[in-house]
Amino acid sequence: MELLSEYGLFLAKIATVVIAIAIVAVLIMNLTQRKRQRGELRITRLSEQYTEMQEEMSVALLDRHQQKMWHKAQKKKHKLEAKTAKLQAKQGHREDVAKPRVYVLDFNGSMDAHEVTSLREEVTAVLAVARTEDQVVLRLESPGGVVHGYGLASSQLQRLRDKQIPLTVAVDKVAASGGYMMACVADKIVAAPFSIIGSIGVVAQIPNFNRFLKNKEIDIELHTAGQYKRTLTLLGENTEEGRQKFREDLNDTHLLFKGFVKQMRPTLDIDQVATGEHWYGTQALEKGLVDQVGTSDDLLLGLMEGRELVGVRYTRRKKLMDRFTNSAAESADRLLLRWWQRGQKPLL
Repeated sequence: MELLSEYGLFLAKIATVVIAIAIVAVLIMNLTQRKRQRGELRITRLSEQYTEMQEEMSVALLDRHQQKMWHKAQKKKHKLEAKTAKLQAKQGHREDVAKPRVYVLDFNGSMDAHEVTSLREEVTAVLAVARTEDQVVLRLESPGGVVHGYGLASSQLQRLRDKQIPLTVAVDKVAASGGYMMACVADKIVAAPFSIIGSIGVVAQIPNFNRFLKNKEIDIELHTAGQYKRTLTLLGENTEEGRQKFREDLNDTHLLFKGFVKQMRPTLDIDQVATGEHWYGTQALEKGLVDQVGTSDDLLLGLMEGRELVGVRYTRRKKLMDRFTNSAAESADRLLLRWWQRGQKPLL
C-alpha cells in the first residue's frame, strides 16, 4: 500500500508539472498572436499555376530525348525573357500593366456567415487596385444561414457592382437561400449541372420545453418591456398572438428577400421561383436563376486568354481556443446541412 501511495503521489506531481507547462505554453502563444497582425492578405498568381500545370503535363508525355531538348529550350527562353524584362525596367516600360486582371475570390459560407469578415477585406483590397477593364470571379458555396450575416455578405458584393467592376459568381455545389442572395448580386451566375440553386424562402424552428418543465414543477418567468419584445420563447408558454406575430415577421423577411432578388435580376419571374424550392443547375438555367451551366474550372480556363488570373484571400489569425470552437461549429454546420439535404430532393 505504501508503494502504491508513493507511486500515486509521483504521478500527481508529474501531472501537475505537465499541466503547468501546458498553461505557460498557451499563454505564450496567445501573447505572441496578440503582437501579430489581425490578418494577412495572400495573393496567388493563378495564371502561372495553370501554365506550370500545362507544361508539366506536356513534358511528361514526351520521351527522354524530347524532354532534354524541351528543358534546354525553356532555359534559353527564360534567360531571354529575364534580359528583356531588365531592359524594359531600365527604360521605364510596363507592358504588363495593360493586361486585364481577373481577381478570384472564394466564399465557403457557414450558417452564421462569419466568412463575411474576410470577404469585406478582400473586396476592399480589389477595389483599391482594380481598373475598368478588370473583373472579379467569386467561387461561392453556401446553403444559407442567418439573414443579417448574408445580407452583409451581399452588400459587400454590391460594392463591386456600384464601382462598375464586372462580377461573375461560380457555383459548383450549392448556392441556396442566403447563398443565392449573394449570387444574384452578380452580373453573371455560372452553375455546375447538378449544383443546388434557389431556396428563396425563410425558415425558423424553435423547440419549446414548457410542458416538460411544468411536469417537473419548474416555473419560468419572462419579463419584457414592449408588446412584441419576445414573441416565441424556448422555455416559457407561447401564445397564439406571439405565434401570429412571429409568422408575420417571417413573411416580412421573405418579402424583403424576394424584392432584393427581383431588383438584382429584373427579368426573373419572382413569384414562380420564390416558393422556397431549390433546383439543380440545368433546371435553374431554365427558370432564369442562373445565366450559364458550367464549372468554375472551365470558367477560369476560358478567362485566361489575354488576362492575368489573380487569387485574393484574406486569412485571419485565430487564437488557440478559437481553433477548437470553430472546428466544433463547422462540424455542427455540416450536420445541419445533412439534415437539410435529407428533407429535400433525393440524393445520388
